[in-house]
Amino acid sequence: MKWQQLISSKRLGQEIRHSERHDDRSEFKRDYDRLIFSAPFRRLQNKTQVFPLPGSIFVHNRLTHSLEVSSVGNSLGADVAHLLKKKHPELSGTLFEEIGTIVSAACLAHDMGNPPFGHSGEKAMQAYFTEGDGMYLRNHVSRRFWDDITHFEGNANAFRLLTHRFKGRRDGGFVMTYSMLASIVKYPYSASAAGKKGKFGFFTSEENTYRRIASELGIPQLPAGDVPGAVVFMRHPLVYLVEAADDICYEIMDIEDAHKLKLLTYAETEDLLLGFFDADTREHIRQRVSDEGVTDENEKVVYMRACVIGKLENECVRTFVEHEQEILSGTFQGSLIKNISPLQRDAYRKCTEVSLRRIYNSKVVLDVELSGYKIMETLMRDLVEAAVHPDKFHSQQLIRRFSSQYDIQSPDLETRIMAVLDYITGMTDIYALDIYQKINGISLPVV
Repeated sequence: MKWQQLISSKRLGQEIRHSERHDDRSEFKRDYDRLIFSAPFRRLQNKTQVFPLPGSIFVHNRLTHSLEVSSVGNSLGADVAHLLKKKHPELSGTLFEEIGTIVSAACLAHDMGNPPFGHSGEKAMQAYFTEGDGMYLRNHVSRRFWDDITHFEGNANAFRLLTHRFKGRRDGGFVMTYSMLASIVKYPYSASAAGKKGKFGFFTSEENTYRRIASELGIPQLPAGDVPGAVVFMRHPLVYLVEAADDICYEIMDIEDAHKLKLLTYAETEDLLLGFFDADTREHIRQRVSDEGVTDENEKVVYMRACVIGKLENECVRTFVEHEQEILSGTFQGSLIKNISPLQRDAYRKCTEVSLRRIYNSKVVLDVELSGYKIMETLMRDLVEAAVHPDKFHSQQLIRRFSSQYDIQSPDLETRIMAVLDYITGMTDIYALDIYQKINGISLPVV
């Protein structure tokens, strides 16, 4: 792959207008602005990140997480561009200089396809088809569609949300640039190639769109092995930076949130965060906190967390630049985080282990996952059944709740089922709870 081809400002759905410019913003800055002012992005404020949505202590939701990931992504892209221009002077003065903005925009979008209630919601959607009431549908839909819905993935859904032409909308979906769209596809293969991990990058309905983008950007297609119908591509290089920004933010910010919620003591939090540094740097950080008269433990954690994010950002930039040729040739193995220096890699692994044991399996997190799973299970059961049997009276009642952009009236069963998934994944946690209560007769409108 070549940088000059990988960075393109061509827009999906507006290819014939590629040469037109409307103002002085770069095309990639227009991507960023379009996303941040969009309704699906705003809805992230009411979608669970890890912990339940705000009680007395405000912790991260999908919106605050995405904004932080975007900030780190911008730094990663800008620093990589600065260093690679020294190695490749011919990239100066080209669109390559804007990769910080591209990565920043892709980071804003990376979670936009996630359903309510985080990973619990995602699992409930998959389980409805694999072990729930929807198992019988296997005999009524195509094999590739069955692969899509049984592996349902927020990443693939983000690509669909940004590119699909919903009813009444324009061609090209959000009409984003090719490079930005390619940068969010963390798993550039179809559901048929997902294997045991269950991750994939695009539904069958958007496969041709990704093929078009990959062809334009010079992203090679790879052999799919013995899996019938599987489609596999190399990753766009900027995916590694989007992934790194996400890895840095979710792991380190979850540690900070856990301290605020008293799931981790101050001593435990300090030990985890200072573990990213050698002895001299740890002492320098402690001394800096002391010299500035900071005694509030939360504020100490904020400072240490900022130091860790800065260190991990530098490590990921260095790793990307050192492995540039492997990344461009598709031979780089693993994520950037897994290839940083041993001290930081081991400290990150320790944070991951503590998070799994003390945070993600904590009662407060498990409670919201249990509730979220039940809500999503019920929505899937009732709304999919309405799509399968649209002539029933109750089905018609439920169908009337769908926004006009979802093709729930289509004569094609797969299209109707996909409309249900589109509708449910677009819900916030609060809206999903509201619909669940109304379906079950728990809540009635105030007359």
